[in-house]
Amino acid sequence: LARIAADKVKAKLRSDLAPSMAGEDFAFYLQQRPGAFVWIGNGPLRDGAELHGPRYDFNDAILPVASSWMAEVAKTALSAN
Repeated sequence: LARIAADKVKAKLRSDLAPSMAGEDFAFYLQQRPGAFVWIGNGPLRDGAELHGPRYDFNDAILPVASSWMAEVAKTALSAN
């Protein structure tokens, strides 16, 4: 689904990232419903301002492509069922 949606919205889909044991509690959601944890590219850290930190600055420029991609994932999944 990720690849199909990325192709439709002309988004770059990376598959060269190493697996991660990020400190999210998403596994609890997956115990209830099937799903996937997705990293939406926000760019490199700036001045050590990490995610969930007080100096973190979200890259608002990614919102149009990220929301378009998410909508395509939903539409593709719904049309497959």
